[in-house]
Amino acid sequence: MAAGLSDSQIEREVIDNDLDNESDSSVQESDTDSESDLDDDGTFPLNPAWSAQLQPPTVIPFTKQNELLVPTPRENKPVDWFLLLVDDQLLESIVADTNRYAFNLFFGPSTEPRSRIHRWKDLTLDELKKFIGLLLHTGTFKLNRLNDYWKTHRMFNLNCFRDHMSRDRFLIILRCIHFSHHQNVAQGVQEDRLSKVRMLVDHFNKKMDDVYYPGKELSLDEAMVLWRGRLIFRQYIKGKRHKYGIKLYTLCEPGGLILRFLVYSGSLSDLGGKGHATKVVLHLMRGKLNHGHSLYMDNFYNSFPLAYQLLRKKTYCTGTLRADRKYLPDEVKSAKVKKGETIARSAEQVTVAKWKDKRVVTYITTEFENNMVESRNRHGVARVKPLPIVKYNTFMKGVDRADQMLAYYPCERKTLRWYKKIFVHIMQMALVNALKLYNLSNPQETMNLYDFRLAVIESLVPEKELQAPERPRRSNEKALHVVSLIEGKDNRNRQKRKRCRVCHSEGREKRTAYFCAQCPGEPSLCPVACFEKHHA
Repeated sequence: MAAGLSDSQIEREVIDNDLDNESDSSVQESDTDSESDLDDDGTFPLNPAWSAQLQPPTVIPFTKQNELLVPTPRENKPVDWFLLLVDDQLLESIVADTNRYAFNLFFGPSTEPRSRIHRWKDLTLDELKKFIGLLLHTGTFKLNRLNDYWKTHRMFNLNCFRDHMSRDRFLIILRCIHFSHHQNVAQGVQEDRLSKVRMLVDHFNKKMDDVYYPGKELSLDEAMVLWRGRLIFRQYIKGKRHKYGIKLYTLCEPGGLILRFLVYSGSLSDLGGKGHATKVVLHLMRGKLNHGHSLYMDNFYNSFPLAYQLLRKKTYCTGTLRADRKYLPDEVKSAKVKKGETIARSAEQVTVAKWKDKRVVTYITTEFENNMVESRNRHGVARVKPLPIVKYNTFMKGVDRADQMLAYYPCERKTLRWYKKIFVHIMQMALVNALKLYNLSNPQETMNLYDFRLAVIESLVPEKELQAPERPRRSNEKALHVVSLIEGKDNRNRQKRKRCRVCHSEGREKRTAYFCAQCPGEPSLCPVACFEKHHA
């Protein structure tokens, strides 16, 4: 969903997007494969007895508390909340993997003699923080090319980039940044398609589990990371802002705080195959089942078997439903309802219903009765809708809100490597989450996204300290000049040499490996005669 939408616009488009997704070509699993026929103990009722006498919902109390699980970090500054999620343990692991990858790249068979990798220096923790800060800052000033951020032309001239890192150093870090040990896969072992980002995904999910516990209402939906290159698990979703890309299954709070996410890697992954949607839901809800949560999902996930399983695990679910799912009541599937009418059936405390507004909507709920209630839109116009639909519209916009926040200041760059886009996306997710947690802990001093991210970037890229001016040398004070060896090797791996200044002034062409570091311009000089002659 595009950036700049208001909450009421998001609410108005929730059901329409779900209906559009019914014909979505990105859903590679069949409808039957999206369902799980059996519960954990194999007691799923294969022939549910649907009744027109609707059963009252099961009362499940919410047994947890919405709270921050850690004390306020350090000085309670925006950067402290960002580094709470992107901690030194993660950054040190990235530093180690990047240096290891750069070392392997340096000795690789495809490395050219004049390649930029020959100037590689080991990445440090402080330098990585500056790199992340500059990378995030590229979303503040949107320029077409990365090179433009280092231009000295008056139309550009952004000193903050040049003061902290050279252009070549930034580009070579971006080239070598890595997040895995890059080990070869053993024979007979299935390759993990997400091995290059597995550490990032696991760290984000575990950190959010350790830092924060959400409220009762949760929403689950897909998000997309733009990618139009060749990738075996690239997806297409019609109703998304980025139609082509890498699909993320995301669990959110209604306010847009991202709690956990998965990267879809194809039907051959651990969560692929039969019952894919059910596996995704149960995996994302690990640690949050049996506590009375209310989960809101669209028609890709919802089914009667999943609702039955979640209810047995003391978790409500509500959302739109595809009419061709298995085990649904024939009366609801075949009913021809008029505008404003609804028909419902229930079994095992699960209610399946159909309602017609502009289009026919089939929905499922285990929490609410199928009562018609009044709802008002953003213009104050009253409309009568089923209670499950009203609740669904209210709480099913967490992922859309998160996508909206991430779209305001995009800093992804076109790259040949998909896993680097995932890294940038996770950094932005951590930044948005840090803002949500900061405002939750500081209700009297809330910040907007723009001010918060600038405060984080300013701390990651601090103001350059001014060097003290050199003390002017007195006229009777003589500097000690010493012969110094020029550092470095040439392209043939021999000692680097430069033209001698004295020999050149006298018409001779002679190159030397020595220079005077104390003289202005550091002139190259032959070590004996020319050195003494130059300083006479």
